[in-house]
Amino acid sequence: MNDSVAVDAKRILLRYGAPISILDAVSEPHRIEFAREVAKTALPERQKYLRQLLIENGYIVLDED
Repeated sequence: MNDSVAVDAKRILLRYGAPISILDAVSEPHRIEFAREVAKTALPERQKYLRQLLIENGYIVLDED
């Protein structure tokens, strides 16, 4: 994959709320995939959808107290 695509994907994910500490753990192919999915989502829903993708793929683990 082209480096500029990966850099743009990271910027998109950061723009929509991906924590840097978590984004560092996300594989480059997933970053690109998530950025493409988020870009196709309605603007008001992008942050929520990105969080959902990160949770579904195990990058964010919710505490179950």
